[in-house]
Amino acid sequence: MTFDSKRRRMAPNNRARNRNPRPRDDFDGSRPATIPVHGGGPTGPVPGKDEILFLPLGGCSRIGMNMALYGHAGKWLIVDAGVAFMGDEAPGIDSLMADPAFIEERMQDVVGLVVTHAHEDHIGAIHHLWPRLRCPIYASPFASHIIRDRLKEKGAHRAAKVQTFEIGDTLTIGPFRIETIAVTHSIPEPMSLAIRTAAGTVLHTGDWKFDPNPLVGRSTDFAALKRLGDEGLLAMMCDSTNADVPGSTGSEADARAGLIGAFAGRSGAIAVTGFASNVARMTAVAEAAAAVGRKVVLVGRSMLRMEKAAQACGYLDHVPDFMDVREASWTPRDHLVFLCTGSQGEERAALSRLARNEHRDLWLEEGDTVIFSARAIPGNEEALAEIHEHLRGMGVEIVTPADAPVHVSGHPKRDDLARMYGLVRPRFAVPVHGTIEHMEAHARLARSCGVERALVPEDGDILRIAKEGTRVIGRIEPRRLANTGRDLIPWIPAEVPTEETLVAA
Repeated sequence: MTFDSKRRRMAPNNRARNRNPRPRDDFDGSRPATIPVHGGGPTGPVPGKDEILFLPLGGCSRIGMNMALYGHAGKWLIVDAGVAFMGDEAPGIDSLMADPAFIEERMQDVVGLVVTHAHEDHIGAIHHLWPRLRCPIYASPFASHIIRDRLKEKGAHRAAKVQTFEIGDTLTIGPFRIETIAVTHSIPEPMSLAIRTAAGTVLHTGDWKFDPNPLVGRSTDFAALKRLGDEGLLAMMCDSTNADVPGSTGSEADARAGLIGAFAGRSGAIAVTGFASNVARMTAVAEAAAAVGRKVVLVGRSMLRMEKAAQACGYLDHVPDFMDVREASWTPRDHLVFLCTGSQGEERAALSRLARNEHRDLWLEEGDTVIFSARAIPGNEEALAEIHEHLRGMGVEIVTPADAPVHVSGHPKRDDLARMYGLVRPRFAVPVHGTIEHMEAHARLARSCGVERALVPEDGDILRIAKEGTRVIGRIEPRRLANTGRDLIPWIPAEVPTEETLVAA
């Protein structure tokens, strides 16, 4: 590893560290110097040919805002660029994203941005940040469709290069040779990235679970994962969201069966709310509705956007046609299922408008049922409680995942993680995508699975991954940008919280 001649050392900035004063697994307690950004030119490490540098700008120590850098042989690769949504603690702020200043200072050495899947916490910042990044974007057909739509809204779709590839393809991008590996999640076309370099191979899992019947898209490519283990894997950067939850994650087929059961015998209209990006859940709702003689109407802008992308990619070819909103307004209520945005109590989402009787064409009334086919993300409890209160006041029955098996997670639980470690057998483990508590639980599990060392980074830590000398070598202060709906502004919290409440899309 070489260092730029302009590098200046600064005293460690402990503001972020004081959030979490206890030591992290496999860290020796020493703190690297903070490398200045916005310093008049690039500072900090220049990745060498005998190493891979890993720098999470978002997604480590919080849920959401996933954005990571990989450095090798003088070049940098970006993986994902997502947002995190704010709760009531930040009125007027729609979302947060990583400030790309560190990347911007070395754009001449950035070879591209690869997308693992199309969730907002992985792609939601791309259309905002692309004018500052201006590098090629590589994505699957489904993700490409959504990214291009967003770039079009910004007037950047002609200038931006979005290169579409099929999962299973191998991409050569600068000194990185990237094998794209099919996994399953709660959105079409998720993938893991086997990033091959002269210094070794690392696996960036993205978000995943093991689903034998995902309803939409391909199943996990176990042969490819086992082959990585057989070849020798240097490190795995792996999803930690459910690392503290025992057992294995259920299948989308289980959620479909739960919805069919929940629909049976209902009178009045049924409304189902979930994440719009879960196209498998969209098909499950359509099939459950057909089983009881009902038709589905999509309610909410995000639902319609995802349906458009899914139709374009052929994922809804065998699903009964959805009903138009205006047609639904005069259809008998016991023939209807509303599939709505708003599972987290979002004020402007379709379910909130229905609960407040503010929708132009549709309404809920006594005898109807609302099914929450999504878990409540921490931080959204108050907003959801308000929606529940409105619904109960209208005489609407509420069904949650605690009442019936109408939802399954998209992330691996502990048994799934252990199975993944058994397949790929990495030398080093780097938990990502979670809070510090999630990642520490993951690190302990990884060590029990036989890894040599587990490193638990926070956003801004620079990790050197190599055959010799794997360690944390530096740190940048991870700045944030806030989206107000009109502008991007620097995000400076009024005070440093003990634990931030950012949530994923």
